[in-house]
Amino acid sequence: MTAFTFNTTRSIINEAGGLKRLAEVCAGLRFSKPLIVTDPGIVNVGLLDKLKEVMDTTGLDYMVYSEVVADPPVETIMECLDAAKAHGADGVIGFGGGSSMDAAKLVALLLKSGEKLEDIYGVGLAKGERLPLILIPTTAGTGSEVTAVAIVTTGPNTKAGVVANQLYPDVALLDAELTTGLPPIVTAATGVDAMVHAIEAYTSLIQKNPYSDMLAMKALELLSKNLKPVIEDGKNLEARQNMLFGACLAGQAFANAPVAAVHALAYPLGARYHIPHGTSNALLLPHVLRFNSSAAAKMYAELAPVCFDNVPSGSNETTAAWFADQLEQLSLDVGLPPRMRDAGVTANDLDLLAEEAMGQTRLLKNNPRPVSQSDARAIYEAAF
Repeated sequence: MTAFTFNTTRSIINEAGGLKRLAEVCAGLRFSKPLIVTDPGIVNVGLLDKLKEVMDTTGLDYMVYSEVVADPPVETIMECLDAAKAHGADGVIGFGGGSSMDAAKLVALLLKSGEKLEDIYGVGLAKGERLPLILIPTTAGTGSEVTAVAIVTTGPNTKAGVVANQLYPDVALLDAELTTGLPPIVTAATGVDAMVHAIEAYTSLIQKNPYSDMLAMKALELLSKNLKPVIEDGKNLEARQNMLFGACLAGQAFANAPVAAVHALAYPLGARYHIPHGTSNALLLPHVLRFNSSAAAKMYAELAPVCFDNVPSGSNETTAAWFADQLEQLSLDVGLPPRMRDAGVTANDLDLLAEEAMGQTRLLKNNPRPVSQSDARAIYEAAF
């Protein structure tokens, strides 16, 4: 067996209604002045009120920063960091989707370590410690609560990632009651995003390992079997909890066996067109799988029966092609746009998108098949 190291969040609470346990979690981390990091959407739908109601029982002197935007730019991270400094925060709670949790991770690290954000873009460049950190996802998709990654928008069309073990939180709290009000389109996009995490972890070239494989398999089982039920009935608490747990497992998988070309090609769509990350992944997924099939057909064939019934008999290549078709149909069934042009992408930008995707070397090196710029251009054209 190839040697590997597996890292993850120290403590995971998986419980519908588990938010009520936040007081004991805070007490266990021994902070007194936490900063809560969230976004305006969480405020507008009343979820922040639920959190504040619980926080008020702790007696802690907490402050809320609620201005995180999707794909947070550097300016948002700095503004949040300044708010934390002004409050004298000695702990951080990230509450929301991936963007809020990513911002919380970075603020917890930067406030304690004193490092500069621009100095820690990349893998393993952060050296300092972070403040106590709790992450509470309100979507079932990003898996950010169990990853050591935070993504920042660094310019009009560029993003950068910080990858450091310090970004794993002390506690991830998974409470499906916080996700029952999600609109179907958000549920769909985040759910497919989580499936992509699991699929790419399972086929990751460099760090694929038995733990990540096991987690990816279980994640796909939970996500594929519960995505349509939560679209049909957003109040289905059991299905919602299964989605949250599935997204968490997928997050643990790709935190240790990193994602690859689907994400690499999706990032330029998000940066240039502000297409939601899960939607970008869904648009590209079947086309990247077809491109990868010459190198990964056996692995795709192994995943097909985990996600779908009535897998046809035949070669690995036949099953892999069927798997890509089924995933493409699943995205359509849950209401996601079928083509990039339906999400606002213009044909004139395909060359530029391919050029920008080549900058995602951190991700492309994990792909089971090498991707050239002309390959990326062809994948974009197939998805267009």
